[in-house]
Amino acid sequence: MTEEQKKKLEQKLWDIANELRGRMDADEFRDYILGFIFYKYLSERLHIYVDQELLKSEGLAFASLDEGNPVHQGILGAVQENCIDSLGYYLRPRELFSEVAKRGAEPGSFILADLSDTLNNIQKSTMGNESEEDFVNLFEDLDLNSSKLGRSNEARNTLISKVLAHLESIDFELTNSNSDVLGDAYEYLIGKFASGAGKKAGEFYTPQQVSTVLAKIVTTGKARLRSVYDPTCGSASLLLRVARELGYKKTNKSVGEFVGQELNRTTYNLARMNMILHGVHYLDFDIQQEDTLEHPQHMGQTFEAIVANPPFSAKWSANKIFESDDRFAEYGRLAPASKADFAFVQHMLHHLDEDGTMAVILPHGVLFRGGAEGAIREFLIRRNWLDAVIGLPENIFYGTGIPTCILVLKKCKETEDVLFVDASTCFQRGKNQNWLGEEDVNRIVGAYRTRAEEERFTHRALLAEIEENDFNLNIPRYVDTFVPEPPVDLEKVIRRVEQINLDMRDVDEELRGFCAELGLEAPL
Repeated sequence: MTEEQKKKLEQKLWDIANELRGRMDADEFRDYILGFIFYKYLSERLHIYVDQELLKSEGLAFASLDEGNPVHQGILGAVQENCIDSLGYYLRPRELFSEVAKRGAEPGSFILADLSDTLNNIQKSTMGNESEEDFVNLFEDLDLNSSKLGRSNEARNTLISKVLAHLESIDFELTNSNSDVLGDAYEYLIGKFASGAGKKAGEFYTPQQVSTVLAKIVTTGKARLRSVYDPTCGSASLLLRVARELGYKKTNKSVGEFVGQELNRTTYNLARMNMILHGVHYLDFDIQQEDTLEHPQHMGQTFEAIVANPPFSAKWSANKIFESDDRFAEYGRLAPASKADFAFVQHMLHHLDEDGTMAVILPHGVLFRGGAEGAIREFLIRRNWLDAVIGLPENIFYGTGIPTCILVLKKCKETEDVLFVDASTCFQRGKNQNWLGEEDVNRIVGAYRTRAEEERFTHRALLAEIEENDFNLNIPRYVDTFVPEPPVDLEKVIRRVEQINLDMRDVDEELRGFCAELGLEAPL
């Protein structure tokens, strides 16, 4: 897809968003648009599968099959069984997105009831099957009777019909294995809503370039991963960025399993949609909805790669019962109730394979805060689990301008040092928000992979040096970014001042001459 094609696609998508703008908050109309895109994808995917793999040899077309025809009924029964086995869900011919959009375009046609039934039927088709958990309540945020879509049923019907018509005009090129139009569209909208709505809508999304840094770090030296896990997965953008880094496709499953957990119900639905939209089979991902620290859903499992962008300094219970929890017990301390940052780190390390790598985004405070956090930090360093500390620039996350860092941890390191990277100047300045350019991403990742020391950018610190600093990981203690002022040649300055004074005397003399000619009193 060329840049020009991509821009045209993005403009079309934003035009659709503008149909809903002004009626509701950004995170609300996000749910409608992304939900309808997901419905269109499920419909087109099933339509292509049935026409090209099930009915092609029969010379039949799925959309033309009549449910009232006894012969067609038998065919549709077999089609439904195959769709459930292969795709995990089923849509009847009249429930296809193209058919509903076509009916919506007809004058006087009312489609809201049909559309609502269709979305419910997608979920019902999965009940009792392996895919049920991955499809349950996926469309629960699409309230087609909401007054925010219009005051009357007619107004709501007109608006939804327009949105469906706009989407129907977009070709997601699902038959082109080398195209990711759908993925680009989805990521564009998620990022657009996050940047436009601040913290409320941005908390579930990690900027693409930052996700790329984490993905490149945990895939260093790998062509394939057995599994990747994100305990605070949001919209699953980090998990999918790892997949993209390894060239994941249906024909090249370079990631064996995607696992995540998300607290927010709406975002949890978004994550499951995002997985399916990016071609991840429902059997290959396990996304759960619950509080990761209080109610972990994947205990007993370990993962080869772990990535996360947990909510910064979130609160948690820090209940004493967790002192005997396998995730926290060996540290002897729990992260404070007011700041769960290290609780997430401990949780992630518990789930990390012995040969795995984890990369987590955290606020700078984790590098130097004392108390329980200082004790946990010392434990990690003494066990030689901390691999790298990367300081990121300010104002690159939606909803917060604070500086952040990436901690990289491994249980089986090849080195006895900790790499410090000061990437605070690696950014491109934007009007409202800074961002990492491709060269910034490459410089940061290159520094991690080579571990080469570079003045005012990287430093490898041994345990003894960190111990001398009382296990304080504040990056300026290890990477000196001070740039001295160039030395001043005082004799040269004095000579220059003297010359300026001589030149000024000549100018004053010339000015007095001009004043005398004009009969004016000289100002000097």
